[in-house]
Amino acid sequence: MQKAEAVRFTLLGGHDAVDDDRLRDLYTYPATDSGAVVRGNAIVSLDGGATTAGTSGGLGGPGDRRLFATLRELADVIVVGAGTARAENYAGARMTAAQRRRRQECGQSEVPPIALVTRSGVLDRDLPVLADTEVPPLLLTCANSAAGVRARLGSAAEVLDCSGPDPDRVDLSRALRLLTDRGLRRVLTEGGPSLLGALIAEGLIDELCLTTAPIMVGGAALRIATGADDVLARMRRAHVLTDEDGYLYSRYIVDHVSPQ
Repeated sequence: MQKAEAVRFTLLGGHDAVDDDRLRDLYTYPATDSGAVVRGNAIVSLDGGATTAGTSGGLGGPGDRRLFATLRELADVIVVGAGTARAENYAGARMTAAQRRRRQECGQSEVPPIALVTRSGVLDRDLPVLADTEVPPLLLTCANSAAGVRARLGSAAEVLDCSGPDPDRVDLSRALRLLTDRGLRRVLTEGGPSLLGALIAEGLIDELCLTTAPIMVGGAALRIATGADDVLARMRRAHVLTDEDGYLYSRYIVDHVSPQ
């Protein structure tokens, strides 16, 4: 955290440093009285890779970690695919005393829960996201798996049946409605590629916060989003930040959402 706090952000083309208050202002969620606002966060290399050695961690730097912490602070809930939680060794979210205070002042819980999207519900109880967390995660699963997951995990997680017409599939629109019903409107999704691709394909992404690392990875690195069909989801740029390490931090918003 100390290393991340030392990063100097500036708006691209500007010279004045972006301090912590300004950074939160730049990433404030738009106000809404209906439905969720879904923000994606991802990092890519210069040649479009989302991973190196199988995870995204090798692409990041102090600035990315600082922004990552800020985006989590602003969110009501953090949605992630179960496969990504395994691969990235996810634990529960951590908030500093200052972050907890600010969240309380905004009417949020002190710590945002992790919401895991999993069709099968097959999760080991010793996964850090289940075992190393202050707030038990939410499991967004389907009707055919929900009862078995509840019996297997008990109080380690709260299981939500997010099926629509198909009891063997997680309906992402229903999942977001269930989160909204709980007051969890400001949604941050950290992937992985299948989840982000599905949200894009179903028109459920409102924003994308994209870090571009000054790194080339080559090889067969994954993209940030995958899916069966091409989707053209037009977005407009809200801003671009940079830092002394040469990273770019872009916020893009779909046309039907107005920035705060």
